[in-house]
Amino acid sequence: MKTILVTGGNGQLATCIKDLEQSINGFRFIYVDSGELDISKQDEVNSFFEENTVDWCINCAAYTAVDKAESEKKKAFAVNVLGAKYLAMACREHSAKMVHISTDFVFGGDTFLAYSEIDATGPTGVYGETKLQGEKEIENYLDEHFIFRTSWLYSEHGHNFLKTMLRLAESKSELSVVTDQIGTPTYAKDLAEVLLNIIASNSEAYGLFHYSNEGVASWYDFAHAIFEISKKKMDVYPIKSEAYPTPAKRPHFSVLDKSKVKRTFNIKIAHWRDSLQTCYDVLLDSMINK
Repeated sequence: MKTILVTGGNGQLATCIKDLEQSINGFRFIYVDSGELDISKQDEVNSFFEENTVDWCINCAAYTAVDKAESEKKKAFAVNVLGAKYLAMACREHSAKMVHISTDFVFGGDTFLAYSEIDATGPTGVYGETKLQGEKEIENYLDEHFIFRTSWLYSEHGHNFLKTMLRLAESKSELSVVTDQIGTPTYAKDLAEVLLNIIASNSEAYGLFHYSNEGVASWYDFAHAIFEISKKKMDVYPIKSEAYPTPAKRPHFSVLDKSKVKRTFNIKIAHWRDSLQTCYDVLLDSMINK
């Protein structure tokens, strides 16, 4: 039986993987959070790989506080760059394969064409810069890797935009949401299913891939759809990013071209509104059954 190490074990993507782990046979899973394995410390990573058999490593661990990263550059660098590097080095040393999660924030957002894997990057903040550096470290140290850039992850788990909107609906009747940041909401469970299928097939189609749900949306569109699907009464007003200044500049456009991942792994990708409905139904069921 092969072993899959999942870092960032308490995060929403790792939890979605946990929900689906029974869908693939012949694997056992080890989930670790930063308290159990600090990937930014090379000695801890090396010791873990020496003490445990690891055949695959899915790196869901990341410093994702986009705004705080502007003032906590060292922390973001430690996890997003050094952590990725140390895991890649350990995977190489122990003949393990690696799946790494990256972000649409590696792009500058100064276009209105969906970004492919060969398009020039140009992150606008520390978070995107460190995630891009982490990709490069993996590419430098490990041939047997899959890097998946994704966008706007949400799920029934953890903290995310969907759950924030539903919570605000309990106490507010109106909300202003930016309409000039364009991307694609992505259901983390859809991504988790793709990752597990790639591992189960023992694919050797290594490299860089883009994955999000299909379609295009602004954060305003996403919020509006959440309230529509949940039948929550909320007046949503569109505003520009300049009306809601943040320490980190976000890309205005970060839609990902999924042609390569669909072609390589012969997969169909759900539209973001369909996946949002699926996720909301799961969330509603879990609330009813509590």
